[in-house]
Amino acid sequence: MTTPPKETALEQRAAEGAKMYSPSAARNRDNIRDVFVQTMPQEGEILEVGGGTGEHAVHLAAALPQVRWFTGDPDETARASIAAWIADAKLGNLHGPHAIDVTAENWDASLAAAYEGVVSINMIHIAPFTAAEGLFTGAGRLLRPGGKLFLYGPFSRMGVHTAPSNDAFDRSLKSRNPDWGVRDLENDIVPLARKNFLTLDQAVEMPANNFSVIFRKN
Repeated sequence: MTTPPKETALEQRAAEGAKMYSPSAARNRDNIRDVFVQTMPQEGEILEVGGGTGEHAVHLAAALPQVRWFTGDPDETARASIAAWIADAKLGNLHGPHAIDVTAENWDASLAAAYEGVVSINMIHIAPFTAAEGLFTGAGRLLRPGGKLFLYGPFSRMGVHTAPSNDAFDRSLKSRNPDWGVRDLENDIVPLARKNFLTLDQAVEMPANNFSVIFRKN
């Protein structure tokens, strides 16, 4: 296994052929899985956007064999990694990679409104806010009534960072790209949910000052 010299996303990732290994995914995948299994649908179809290396998709699809999991990423290198993880995992319920980009206008137009879940892990803080807007617009249309949208990552609450480290992380993100940043759950994200017929169901505190946030389709 070798490590590429360039930074991918916000971390150095080891690679073995096309397959990439995310240190952050290795640290948090069990915690995310545990909350996901407790809060999300146990069967039906789930769409993951911004799938990154593909490690979370494999971990979650393995934990929920009755779910048909569709994952992908707009980045070509990420899709190659996802394809490699899918091939090695040999899970009959894991499909992809798609190339969905939630910042694209009407990205969801070709998809049927038939999903029990939509998932985005560690995406909206390292993307322009149009990604969050597009994600919620699509989820509002694609989810069945009672279906759920699952987000994971850092959030501020009511305009206040939950830890000094998140404040520093937010400033670091904005120094890299002024369109990035830690989003505020109540002020930035909940209004998007309401606009798209979604209601905040749970906000679960996670290690390292992150949250798993679950919205339900009305």
